[in-house]
Amino acid sequence: MYHGQVVIEGNLVRDPERVELGENTSAMTKFAIAVNRFFRNAKAEAVEEVMFINVQAWGTLGKNCMTYLQKGRGVRVVGRLRQERWTDKDGGNRERILVVAEHVEFKKEPNSTTKAEEREELDEIDQEIAF
Repeated sequence: MYHGQVVIEGNLVRDPERVELGENTSAMTKFAIAVNRFFRNAKAEAVEEVMFINVQAWGTLGKNCMTYLQKGRGVRVVGRLRQERWTDKDGGNRERILVVAEHVEFKKEPNSTTKAEEREELDEIDQEIAF
């Protein structure tokens, strides 16, 4: 069983970017999302921690991300972790961990629903839970 699968949810930091890898090879779409974590520290003060996660999407999934995503849009990404290692121009060893998307759920666009619509949706959910 593979334990490197992750589920992350956040908002795009910038518009997605399409990367062509050779003439007859596949293309990849890359984007970054900001993931917020809220907690209380030892002094019971509210703290917000933000992580910026790089994501790669390949094939049709990547094309859909290019079409429907833009800066600020919310997404939920299910994927696997990937570690990249390389030597920089100064000879130093570098590495980073990113997420290779296997599924991307596009959240509603900001300001696409009114407050009344949001209340109706919440009321429907409450009614479903009550019964």
